[in-house]
Amino acid sequence: MSHPGASPQTWLPTPPFQRKVRKVGAPLAAIIVMATVVGLIIVLLTALNPVGTAVGLVLSSMAMLVVVLAYIWLDRWEPEPPRLLIFAFLWGASVAVVLSVTVGLFVESLIVTGESDEVSWVSVAIAAPVIEEAAKGAFLLLMMTGRRRNELNSLTDCLVYAGLVGAGFAWLEDILYISSGESFGDSLMTAALRLIMAPFAHSLFTTFFGIGVYFALQHRSALGRGAHILLGYLAAVVMHGLWNGSSLLGVEWYFGIYVVWMMPIFALAIVLGVQSRRREQNIVAAKLPGMTQAGLVTPNEATWLGSLRDRKAALGHANRFGGPAAGKSVKRFAAHVVELAFVRDRIDRGFGDARLQALLTEEAYAVHAARAAAPALQSLAGYRAPGR
Repeated sequence: MSHPGASPQTWLPTPPFQRKVRKVGAPLAAIIVMATVVGLIIVLLTALNPVGTAVGLVLSSMAMLVVVLAYIWLDRWEPEPPRLLIFAFLWGASVAVVLSVTVGLFVESLIVTGESDEVSWVSVAIAAPVIEEAAKGAFLLLMMTGRRRNELNSLTDCLVYAGLVGAGFAWLEDILYISSGESFGDSLMTAALRLIMAPFAHSLFTTFFGIGVYFALQHRSALGRGAHILLGYLAAVVMHGLWNGSSLLGVEWYFGIYVVWMMPIFALAIVLGVQSRRREQNIVAAKLPGMTQAGLVTPNEATWLGSLRDRKAALGHANRFGGPAAGKSVKRFAAHVVELAFVRDRIDRGFGDARLQALLTEEAYAVHAARAAAPALQSLAGYRAPGR
């Protein structure tokens, strides 16, 4: 039985030297600037309302920690560069918030009429979703440029980046709302409504933008890419608008939309994320026979590289024999194997342009370099995943 990409000629042969692969990450200066902006906003809020800001900072941080950990759990199969994950969260908490507030105030000044209720409805249900989803989604558009595009290998990657941008935005927005309470009780009530009922709300809205970006990456034509991004953005805006608008229609509408619409969509998003990660695993498993024939991995390694559970067991075996450093080196090797499998899969699906062919070469060298830097793999030479 043949496997896609299984021919040895389709893989790079063992090189006579090691080649350093450039890593993809966010500029450290950009991270520092965005973190500084967030810090200044927190300081300003503390000066205006110390108690409310303290309550908001503590409770919002606790709620968003749960959200962030959920996305890190989802990202276990092919972990993204930590600096890019931090970049995504800080983008949501700084750039997206500042843009949304600035543009929102400007737009509101343009639509002011004598009808204050009308202004409120337009601002909350239409203007805010349009502006905020564009500000958050801009990060995913940035991820589609340069070498960062190589990190968007799967739907899971798009979901993780979209979710972390949304988490960053929600974290600071919740602090803003909670700190604006006129009393300690008001702050707690706001915190309960926002952090208990909807900690994942902004991440869920931006998820639709992330889905649009993923499908856009499957198209060669600019028109096809643009159409999918636009559809994803509009879906995010509609979801956000329904949520915001329901709060203006009364308690019954608010809870009705929450139970009948938001919760089922959230459940579907969870299923989508889990299925996407499972598909990542299947892609790697399908490419391992070709890597084995090409000498990139050994037959025994192929038994544990294609399963999250078996890979975890192999890392535990390496830890027992060589300590944490050995486990890390084996984990790094496994990560490069996964990256190589995704590049090979994209080429096999007809996206083999010069950029991807060069990336295939680079990732194959990275696998060899990671092997050379992981003597612990020798202790796994005879290790086979149980039952395989």
